[in-house]
Amino acid sequence: MSFAFGIGIGTKNQQQEWLEVFYQHPVYQPEAKLLALVRNAFSELESGNQAVSAEANQLQPLADELRKAGYEEQAQLADLASESIRPVVVTLLETDATASSTPEVYLKLHLISHRFVKPHGLKLDGIFALLPNVAWTNEGAVDLRELSQAQLQARVSGRLLEVKSVDKFPQMTDYVVPSGVRIADTSRVRLGAYVGEGTTVMHEGFINFNAGTEGKSMIEGRVSAGVMIGEGSDLGGGCSTMGTLSGGGNIIISVGKNCLLGANAGIGIPLADRCTVEAGLYLTAGTKVQLLDDQGELVKVVKARDLAGQSDLLFRRNSESGAVECRSNKTAIALNDALHANN
Repeated sequence: MSFAFGIGIGTKNQQQEWLEVFYQHPVYQPEAKLLALVRNAFSELESGNQAVSAEANQLQPLADELRKAGYEEQAQLADLASESIRPVVVTLLETDATASSTPEVYLKLHLISHRFVKPHGLKLDGIFALLPNVAWTNEGAVDLRELSQAQLQARVSGRLLEVKSVDKFPQMTDYVVPSGVRIADTSRVRLGAYVGEGTTVMHEGFINFNAGTEGKSMIEGRVSAGVMIGEGSDLGGGCSTMGTLSGGGNIIISVGKNCLLGANAGIGIPLADRCTVEAGLYLTAGTKVQLLDDQGELVKVVKARDLAGQSDLLFRRNSESGAVECRSNKTAIALNDALHANN
């Protein structure tokens, strides 16, 4: 069984280099029958991981064969792609190997945002070199070297070319809008984010690529690259999770179920279930933590990394001494069902 397949419509610059690709219906672990039809239509797709440009005279016969075989969704997509004025690419990944082209990277990012694969489930090393830094505008992706001319041409034509961001990653919702989510500011969720059913991302919330939420969660803080948030957890306004791209090294930071990170709090260690970090407390791996017993008496002093991955912990700062303390968390965090309903 092959790994992934997609018919994509994208954008190239004047040098015919890919800037981005939109895969409306990527296929995860496609059937051998489907792949045989695609390979018959594109002789270049013999083996391995490849992305080939597709023309109308290839896509239309493919659509007919797909329809005969019962792949109606892919047949409709091939039909529409055959009429596209933008370049079309057919991408086939036999294995989850390191990507070698921009269309391959975009297919992998789509797989995550479509919830086919969870963060850390794909090989994403080396993708930055394959993602061009482009201007994301109200008229799509524009090569930075061609931006000034495009802005002038838009003005001459009576239009305004709005540059929404300059980045390697586009916002997820221009490509994928998962079911059952609320996202107040769509620019703060990158393509390649995994946003679980029932998640609410408020205006200051942010979810990076290869990161996300398991299900019903409230995100008002930052979910950095590589971080996964468990069902029922609440990230307060301005809080932060340390990702593998921001100083976390090889430590995979995660937050378990029913946790609470208070406003402006932060973590540099993974938390298991039912943990609370009080507002304003940033807990790094090397933070010295006083362990308290049920009577509030000091048991010993450890580093926060020694408590990584444990459940039912409450981290707070002593208002008098300033010391970071940890004791059993007996308060369950329950999200307000009415507030977080996304139907």
